[in-house]
Amino acid sequence: MTMRLLLAALIALTGIVPAEAGAPLVLAGGTIVDGYGNAPIHNGIVVIDGERITAVGPASMVEVPPGAEVISTEGMTVLPGLWDLQAHLERLGHGDERRWATAYMPLAERVVMPLAARQLLDAGVTSARAVGAPAAAAISVRDRVRDWRTPGPRLFVTGPQLGKAERPGTETWQWTVAGAEDARNKVASLAEAGVDYLLLAELDLWSEEELAAAMAEARARNLPVHAYGERAASILRGLEAGVDGFLGIGLGASAGYPQEVMRAITERTSKPGVRPLAWSPAISALLNYEDLRRNPEPLDDPAFVAALPPLVAADVLSSLVRLDQVTWYDMPASRAPTLCTKLRQLELAKVGLVLGSNAGAPAHLHSRATWQEIDYWVRVCGIDPVVAIRAATHDAAAAMRLEHESGTLSAGKYADVIAVRGDVLRHPALLQHVDIVIRRGQRHR
Repeated sequence: MTMRLLLAALIALTGIVPAEAGAPLVLAGGTIVDGYGNAPIHNGIVVIDGERITAVGPASMVEVPPGAEVISTEGMTVLPGLWDLQAHLERLGHGDERRWATAYMPLAERVVMPLAARQLLDAGVTSARAVGAPAAAAISVRDRVRDWRTPGPRLFVTGPQLGKAERPGTETWQWTVAGAEDARNKVASLAEAGVDYLLLAELDLWSEEELAAAMAEARARNLPVHAYGERAASILRGLEAGVDGFLGIGLGASAGYPQEVMRAITERTSKPGVRPLAWSPAISALLNYEDLRRNPEPLDDPAFVAALPPLVAADVLSSLVRLDQVTWYDMPASRAPTLCTKLRQLELAKVGLVLGSNAGAPAHLHSRATWQEIDYWVRVCGIDPVVAIRAATHDAAAAMRLEHESGTLSAGKYADVIAVRGDVLRHPALLQHVDIVIRRGQRHR
C-alpha cells in the first residue's frame, strides 16, 4: 500500500489528519457551544496553536492552517472544558468516614488526590476548585498537575477550611478558629503556604472580631474568600462581611430561603460596580444518593468504579452496601425535594450560579459527579441547558477571576476544549461520555 493510500485509510478510520511536528490542531465539523451562551455554531472550526485557541467560527469563515492536525468532530458538540468548583480531592466516594480517615487520608498526596484529579480530567473537567484538604498535599498535587507531572485539571486549592466546630479526626482538613488573632494567623499561614483561595465554614458561629480579622488578612493578601451557606445566619454574616461566594444550597429541609435572606442576596447582586456573588449549589451529591437509595442497581455497573484501582473499587462498593448507614448526608429524604426551589430562587436573584458537584462525597465519584450536577439542574430542576453549561464554563471561570483566559471558546483563550458525540444542549447527560479532552492545547483523550 502506498503512503498516500495509507494516509487516506487512516483519515477514514480515525477522522484524524496527521500533522507536522508542532503544527496547529484543528477540531472540524462539530457544533460549537462557546460557553458565553451565544447561539451554537454548526459545522464549526476550532484552531489551536500551542496552548491557545487562535480561531473559532463556522467552516465558511475560518481557514484551516496548512499542515495542521485535523480531528473530525462531525456529529459532536464541541464546548469549553468543564469547571467544577466544589470537588473533594481527598475523598473517592467512600461511604465510611472513619475507615476513610484512617486508611486513605495518609495516602492523600501520593495516591488519592492524584487519582481524583485524573478522574476529573477523564470526565472532561479541565479546571477544578478543591475544597477542604491537607494544605501540603493539595498544593503538591496542584503544582504537579500544573507542571504536567500528574494528569488532572488545573487546580485551585484552599488547604484546610476555617471553621468553629471542633470535630476529632478532621484536623488535617479543617482548622478551628479561636479568637481574632488566631483567625488572622491561620489566614496568613495558608496564604504563605500558597493556597489559591480561603474557605470559611459555620460563619454564624464566628465572632464579629474573628470574621473581620480573617477577611482583612485575606484581602491584604489578595485571597478570594468563599464560605459555606449552611444556615440563614451563615449567609447573612457572609453577605455582610463581603465574601466572594458561597458553596452548597444549605438551610436543611426548609422549603426555601427566607425573605430576609433573599432581600440581602438581592441587595448584594443589585449593587452597581460590585463583583457578582458566585454560588455553587452542589445539589447532585444528595440527589444521586437518594436515587441510589431507591435503586442501587447503578452500583453494580462496572463503569461505576471503572476508574478506581480494583482494591479501592471493592472497598468503596462495600462501604455503600448499606446506604441507609451512610452518615454524610443530613436528612436527605426531607432535603431533596427542596433543592430545586432554592436553586431557582438563587437564579431569580441573579447570583452568579457556578457549577460545583461535591465530587468525592459518598457514592459521588469524580468520574460522574460533574455531568450529574448539570443533568440534575436541567432534568430535575428545569434550568435552561444553556445556563447550566455557562455555569460550568464561563461563569465558573469568572468566579475564579479567570474569564479573560479560560472558560470559553474564543481566540486568545487557553485551549481547554472537550467534544461529546450528540447534541449536549438537548441531552446534557451525554456529557457522561466525553470523547475528546484537550487541556492547555495538549490532548488527553
